[in-house]
Amino acid sequence: MLVVTEAQVAELLTPAEAIDAVEGSLDRLARGVVDNPPRVHSDVPGGVFAVMPCVDHELGYAGLKSFLWLPAGAPFVVVLFSIAQARIEAVVEAERLGELRTAAASAVAARRFAPDARTLGIFGTGRQAAAHVAALRSALALDRVLVRGRDEQRLTAFCAEHGCEPATPEEVGACDAVVTVTTAKEPVLHGAWLKPDAFVCAVGGNDLASRELDDEVLARAAFVCTDSVAQAKLEAGDLAGIDWSRVRELQDVHSGQDGITLFKSNGLAAWDLAAAARVVELSAAT
Repeated sequence: MLVVTEAQVAELLTPAEAIDAVEGSLDRLARGVVDNPPRVHSDVPGGVFAVMPCVDHELGYAGLKSFLWLPAGAPFVVVLFSIAQARIEAVVEAERLGELRTAAASAVAARRFAPDARTLGIFGTGRQAAAHVAALRSALALDRVLVRGRDEQRLTAFCAEHGCEPATPEEVGACDAVVTVTTAKEPVLHGAWLKPDAFVCAVGGNDLASRELDDEVLARAAFVCTDSVAQAKLEAGDLAGIDWSRVRELQDVHSGQDGITLFKSNGLAAWDLAAAARVVELSAAT
């Protein structure tokens, strides 16, 4: 059984590798060879424990991602079971892997829905925001990346480290592609700021009580998709009240349409399995 640490994941899995892994996962999801039920949450004192099961028949793995979210920390792990060998193939520490696979899915969506985007706006200055800057730079020919965060000192440091520009919320919201990757409970992005053909990727707010987008973003969106409708119904406060018949799943669409396109990302175990499998493959080659 292979055990892969956070340091090894960071060394082996590049944004480009993660994008390829997630793109392959989406292709298999579209062809119906992946079983990916919604994640299951259990409350623990002060936090939550989650399990995300998946079977990727073509990749040859059954497995799960699991995490314990507490104020003191949030350990993540992916376990891969070989279907052919009936054994545990690998245990992969998955905090960095989760950052990379989430950003990779956003990059795939951006490539499909906003291939000509030249400006990127990011709400958020955490590690997931940094992963998105790297992944979307890998996927798009960006000229500028504008960033907004709540803490001005942290914002300045983030922009210096990642070659971005600090900006007002309105400036960030007026970019060609806009990513919200925050822990906000109230909207940080207002629909009035958006360009008529903007691409919006909402990554944070993964519970029904949290929102990153105001009502006008949804009202103006001509096209709405998510990674899993079943999971979004349980977790996506930003889509609460939507007519679900108008929501598509990312694996089933390869381009948007005229007007504002919105992708709500909740995160799939299928992406974790695919990224972990790539790490195992890369580890074997070193």
